Order: sequence, then structure tokens, then C-alpha cells
Amino acid sequence: MKEMTAEGNTGRRGRTAVFFLVAALLLLLLFWFSVNTGSLPITPRELYLGLFVRYDQNVAAVWDLRFPRILIAMLGGAALSVSGVLFQACMRNPIADPGIIGISAGAGFASALTTALFPSLYFFLPIFSFAGGIAACVLVYLLAFRNGLNPLRIILVGVAVNAVFTGLMQAFTAMSGGNLSGVAGIANAGISQKTWEDVFLLAGYAVLGLTLSWMLFYQCDLLLLSDQTAEGLGLNVTAARIAVSLVAVVLASSAAAELGVVSFLGLIVPHIARLLVGSRHKILIPFSALGGALLLLLADTIGRRIAFPHEIPAAILLSIVGGPLLILLIRRSDKSYGI
Repeated sequence: MKEMTAEGNTGRRGRTAVFFLVAALLLLLLFWFSVNTGSLPITPRELYLGLFVRYDQNVAAVWDLRFPRILIAMLGGAALSVSGVLFQACMRNPIADPGIIGISAGAGFASALTTALFPSLYFFLPIFSFAGGIAACVLVYLLAFRNGLNPLRIILVGVAVNAVFTGLMQAFTAMSGGNLSGVAGIANAGISQKTWEDVFLLAGYAVLGLTLSWMLFYQCDLLLLSDQTAEGLGLNVTAARIAVSLVAVVLASSAAAELGVVSFLGLIVPHIARLLVGSRHKILIPFSALGGALLLLLADTIGRRIAFPHEIPAAILLSIVGGPLLILLIRRSDKSYGI
């Protein structure tokens, strides 16, 4: 019996390693394909020579225009996906997603206000975005609380809060006449015209949030249990839920500051990741980060290519896919998750 268990564990670890390897290879291939998506295709040799040997005008243009966009898509996708994993653990709800429950919209609205009213505070934009995300999170919890927190009620209240903040952001953009490009980019969830400054700004907060999220994998595992069971195992449930929620808001807010409001990514990726590598957060969190980077970069690359020279924002493509998936999860929730 022990030998069968050991063989089963070895097999699972092997499959998990294969899934990680395949996802990493797909991400590398997609990275190169995305670099060559546009009016200036380049060969690997041209890219190498232009970056390390001699100046090349085409390579310089790709470096300044495409590379920041690609890296922001990867970092933002990883941050949003892991944020979804953390919120789902906190709420014990597979439908929780920072875009659906209003966290991203609250953060995006705060970012839009800061960009329009205080442009000199650009490098502090994620901090203001974090404040907006926290405000939205607290608002959802307060409005959803009635003799406890029902997971489905949280989702319904979150949808309403998301609609309010999204409407406010769009109204603010309309009142500005659409002339505030930074505000319009946040409202429309566009990641074009990003610079290396945007990459460095997002990278600092995203890497911090991803590191903290992985350090909380044990707490996330216990939060999936009932509160009584988790407390019996020595976990301070309230403190753990607050800590995990704060890290999730950091990730969602930093992504919203650069990407705008992107829904369903934090729903789609964790759901697929659990099917592939299971529910242990020590594995689920890094795999979701890899999957989120892959999926958002794929959506952005398709959006750039499908209607060239025009673009379809990645958020729109994700909504087209995420909407049906949300319906599927809601239909399954009564049987599978006890909501």
C-alpha cells in the first residue's frame, strides 16, 4: 500500500513538472511570436545583433515599443491570476475574481483620478490604486455581510460594486473629452504605448506581491477548510484572511494601475490550474502566475494581430471567454462547491 502511494506521489510530481515545463516553453514561444507581431518583423540574428553588437533602428523600435508591452502583459497576467487564487482561498469560492467582485474597478478608478488630477505622482500610482482596491474590498465585505458572509452574496454584491466603479471611471473619461490618454488607457484596459518606466513600476509591486503570496501558501491551504477545523490546526483565521486579502489587493491593484480593469483572468487561470496541478497552493500559486502571464500575453497578441492595423484590447477577448466560463462555474457550484 505504501509502495502504491509512493508511486502515485511520484507520478503526480512528474505530471506537475511536465505541465510546468510545457507552460514555460509555450510562454517562451509566445514571447518570440509576440515580439514579431507588427509591421517590423525581425529574425533572431537581427535581434541579437541589434541588442548586443551594433545599433539597428528596427530593433531599437521593437525594444522600446513591443518589449515593455509584452513584459507588462506577462507581469500583469501573473499578478491578476495569483490575486484570483488568493481571493478564492479567502472566500472558499471558486468564482471569486478581482475583476468580477469590483477590486480591479475600485483600483482602476483611483488610478484614473490620480493620473488626471496629480500626474506628478505617477510613480506612486500603485499606492493610490491599492487604496482604491482596499476601499472596494471593504465595501464589498460590508455590503455582503448579513449574519455572516455568504460566498454567493459576495459575488453578487461585488458585481454591483464593479458596475458602479466602472461607470464612474467611464463617466470621468467622458467628462475629460477622452483627451487624457492615461485615464482612457486605464478605463479601456489598454496596454499599448507602455514604456520601460511602466515595466519597472509594475515589476516592483508585482514581484513583491507574488513573493508574499507564495509565502502564504500554507495559510491558503488551511483557509479552504472550515473555520473550526483551521482554528483547530492552530490558524488564526481572521488574521490569515486579512493578510491573504491584503496581498491579493496589492496584486490586483498594481496590475490595474498599468493594465486597467481586466475581468475573468483571475477566474479562468486558477480554474484551469487546479485541473492540471491540483489545489495545493505551494504548486498552484506559481503555476497560476505562469499561466496568467501566458494567457494575458496570448490575448494581447491575438488582439494586436486579428484586426491589424487596429487592436482589440485583451480585456475584451478575455470577457468573451470568461463570461461563458463564469456561467458554467455557477451552474456547477451547487454540486461541486456547496455555495
